[in-house]
Amino acid sequence: EIFNSANKWKKRGIALVPTKFGIAFTEKSMNQGGALVHVYSDGTVLVSHGGTEMGQGLHTKVCQVAAQALGIPLEDVYINDTSTDKVANTMPTAASMSTDMYGMATFDACRQIIERLKPYREKLGEDAKLSAIAQAAHWDRVNLSAQGFFTLMDKRCGYDFKKEKPAGYPSDAPANSWKGQPFNYFTQGVACSEVEVDVLSGNHRVISADVVVDVGSSINPVIDIGQIEGAFIQGMGWSTMEEVVFADEDHTWIRPTGKVFTSGPGTYKIPAFNDVPESFNVSLMKDVDNPFAVHSSKAIGEPPFFLGASVFFAIKDAVAAARAENLKSNEYFGLDMPATSERIRMACADEIAAECIEKSGKSVANFAPKGSY
Repeated sequence: EIFNSANKWKKRGIALVPTKFGIAFTEKSMNQGGALVHVYSDGTVLVSHGGTEMGQGLHTKVCQVAAQALGIPLEDVYINDTSTDKVANTMPTAASMSTDMYGMATFDACRQIIERLKPYREKLGEDAKLSAIAQAAHWDRVNLSAQGFFTLMDKRCGYDFKKEKPAGYPSDAPANSWKGQPFNYFTQGVACSEVEVDVLSGNHRVISADVVVDVGSSINPVIDIGQIEGAFIQGMGWSTMEEVVFADEDHTWIRPTGKVFTSGPGTYKIPAFNDVPESFNVSLMKDVDNPFAVHSSKAIGEPPFFLGASVFFAIKDAVAAARAENLKSNEYFGLDMPATSERIRMACADEIAAECIEKSGKSVANFAPKGSY
């Protein structure tokens, strides 16, 4: 407030936004995954699973699960390219469920092999290396390969959108609870962002963003923090700059009708290095367990995405400060997503914007540039 009262053409805003993201495929049949684990007589391990690595760190986490289960260094675990000739009938790598499914499937396969190796570990001693144990078992004609499989328990997944409320169902039960349970658990978090808006240009900069996310007992904190950072920036771009515009009745200057105007980096803007918050702090909640996923971890792919919208709401807070000064009003106003420079500029409703808007015969208080929806 002190900054805003001292600056007419620069305004700052702040917003605190929580998120709670359900984890599971709402289609019950999709909550399944398989893995194939080979232990070689030299103590190395090869894992194949049904998930697709796309930079999210899935392979690394699966390797960590195998390494911990078998008590070997991570560098002794190798991953094979995802292929249906190794693990058939795979599900889409989506819904942030992949580590939950394929980590558990890998763990299941490892447990089978550990059980087969138990007599040899007892014979050779607890300090024996996996290479010695595997070699002894191999010469004893023990199968050192296993196919693991995981399905989410029935009572924690499966939601029937079409199921009607049964007769006599308790009236005090939560709405739609008769349709089943859509999610296994929730990943939640909160973000606080502070921005500064340039009233004359509509540009903004993110001064700071502080993010805290509950990821249970993280399998790999470095990967999880990276996923949170990336999802936050993606959500920030979605809510502040990534606007689709095509030739329609609101954009008659584009020809022909239906042509997409924002078809490349010159017109469709995504966050760049300069858009990253100047102070960006991401932390994970500590000492949090999750009994419903592998090693008490939680999914982290999509859940942090909405936290990027804290930048949008901080922008709206800054614009509200400008409007309070220019319109002498604190009334509610709409600000459509994304909060582009154009929308910010005109929403500030200063005398320059007001003159332009009034010439078009529209209301200064309610004017909003339109995208294509």
